[in-house]
Amino acid sequence: MRQQARALTQEPLAGVPRRGWLARFWGVLPIAAAIALWLVRAWLHIAPIDRLAPAAAEPADPSGGVVRAGALYIARGGPVIVGFDSEGFARLTVAGHELHGAGLVKDRLLLPRGPVAIRFAGPRDARLVWSPVGRRGDPEYVPTSSLSPAPPERATFDDPGTAPLDGVIAIGLFATLAATLGVLARKRLAAVPHATWIAMATVFLVGLAVRWYDLDGFGQAWDEDVNWAAGRNYITDLVGLDFSPRAWQWNFEHPPVMKLLAGIPAQLADGFTPARALSAVWIALGCALLVPIGARLFRPRVGALAGAIATLLPPMVAHGQIVGHESPSILWWSLAILLALGAHDYLSPIERQARAQLRARLVGVGVAIGVAVASRFVNGLVGVLCLVIVIAQAPRAWRRETIVWGALAMPVAAVVTVYAVWPRLWLHPIARLVESFHKLDVVHTPEPFLGAMTNHPGPHYFLLYLFGTLPFGALVAVIFGAVRLAGVRSRGGLIAACWFVLPLGMMLSPVRQDGVRYVLPCLPALAVIGAAGLDQLATWLRARGVFVALSSVLVAYLGLVLAAIHPYYLDYFAEQVGGTGRVAARGMFETAWWGEGVDRAVAYVNAHAAPGAAVDRDCIEPAHLAWFRDDLWPTMTHAPRDAAWIIRYAPASHPCPVPPDARRVFAVTADDAVLAEVFQRPD
Repeated sequence: MRQQARALTQEPLAGVPRRGWLARFWGVLPIAAAIALWLVRAWLHIAPIDRLAPAAAEPADPSGGVVRAGALYIARGGPVIVGFDSEGFARLTVAGHELHGAGLVKDRLLLPRGPVAIRFAGPRDARLVWSPVGRRGDPEYVPTSSLSPAPPERATFDDPGTAPLDGVIAIGLFATLAATLGVLARKRLAAVPHATWIAMATVFLVGLAVRWYDLDGFGQAWDEDVNWAAGRNYITDLVGLDFSPRAWQWNFEHPPVMKLLAGIPAQLADGFTPARALSAVWIALGCALLVPIGARLFRPRVGALAGAIATLLPPMVAHGQIVGHESPSILWWSLAILLALGAHDYLSPIERQARAQLRARLVGVGVAIGVAVASRFVNGLVGVLCLVIVIAQAPRAWRRETIVWGALAMPVAAVVTVYAVWPRLWLHPIARLVESFHKLDVVHTPEPFLGAMTNHPGPHYFLLYLFGTLPFGALVAVIFGAVRLAGVRSRGGLIAACWFVLPLGMMLSPVRQDGVRYVLPCLPALAVIGAAGLDQLATWLRARGVFVALSSVLVAYLGLVLAAIHPYYLDYFAEQVGGTGRVAARGMFETAWWGEGVDRAVAYVNAHAAPGAAVDRDCIEPAHLAWFRDDLWPTMTHAPRDAAWIIRYAPASHPCPVPPDARRVFAVTADDAVLAEVFQRPD
């Protein structure tokens, strides 16, 4: 303990120059780079409305403003929501259908695939918005690439549905920020042992490979489109330097950071694949950071195994393939914990400088906490954990200073960070936060839990889900880890236990739903505890190479678990609860809850239905995920007795009745649980 305290006062990397040219100008270079990127965007950008050709005004057009006409490209035929967002009166005509008014005006139109006529008259700063087939919730800005100044019969489009310029500028801004943070942390990064870097890189690359393999295999998840569309709008506003409250109204019930991260790749494709690929990056990085975290709490081999376990847990793989709040949350939790663990490292032997270093590091932890909260409100629980860590880690001489500044600097830095990254809060922060919380106050759809349909499960909900979704081999390791934590009291064990318990604060919230989604940070904690358990078991056995053998068996087992449930990791349930099939049959937990499998059922109908066949989709609760052929939309029916084809989703929990003469011709299953099924009726 005394040796460790003395080591904390040593300055590493004495050979690194303190004042090179990079150190002198690093504060200017990022600002200059960001300004240059914004200037390039302003120079090259063409506003969507300006992409259309000038047109003659009509008597019904509003006075002033602009009048434009041309073509709008519809990538997927079917129900498309089109409209505009304008502070003044405007008039929009799409395929002969007129909309007019002020504010956010939109309507649902049934449009064919390909170019359709569009005409707009209104203020120049108005924005065209839409929600293409498969995307609902708040609309997204119509990109310039989906518009043409020519009429539909002569219109041409270059990669419609994308905004590559905004994507490149956003990538440049993000790279500038990442490089700046790297320069600030260069000495700390250089102090990391090579073996730790190798282990982190291995965990990261394995995590990416597992998630990128068949990335879109499970179909579209329920509210991916909401996050994706809001993120795309936010990036458009950011690179356009539009920080007005109106520009940041989209999906305002949730903070913006996660959506900004999703919005960068959303500019590059008219689909979720690039954003999903980046989601895999965030959660893989979060798992890689478990390597140094586990090494600090216990020993290096515990950290390496913890990273491997976490990156292979089915719920962690599932949420690393979805454009959602969970993936970046794992990264922010890991980053904040690691920064808190290192708050007292290598303090200067000069007391005044050491005090300044400590305060700056506590502010840095607070910024990480603020970024976590700005991704998801419930991530505020990591702030409590970080406060516990910095106090527990503080040497006796610095404990009072740590308690005072940890309790003051960290919360203030977190609040300032949330305020700074969320332009919607800038003018009226309290009122805007109240609006966000009020919009979140909705009743959740009932789901199966322990044999009953309920939207008010008991406080034990999350604990039972963690038990049911933790692979049995990992559960055994966690049991050994719990024995170690109970029998060998240590600071690392205390921190690991708090890490597991604090996310369970959601048990006190009325938001108890969607399995482990809201308590996902518990899983990295369980991975650390499980790795510590195998380390303890190897110590007890006292046999050479036993830790490597046990780790290899566990990692191989987790790989087989993923292979068996692929690609429906979201629906995995472990052996101790009978597997996914038994869980679904008994209504113990929720399966087929986010749209997984709908795509394959719809693809079957698209491949086999006759032109213009009557299809009923009312038995699909997330109906917007059903991307039917163009010709099937006009004949869509809401009466199963009139339908030739019926798709039923989640039959175990939502048993939608079908006519007795309907014959099941196709089913999507995961471990014997039926996710979606297709019925055909006689002509």
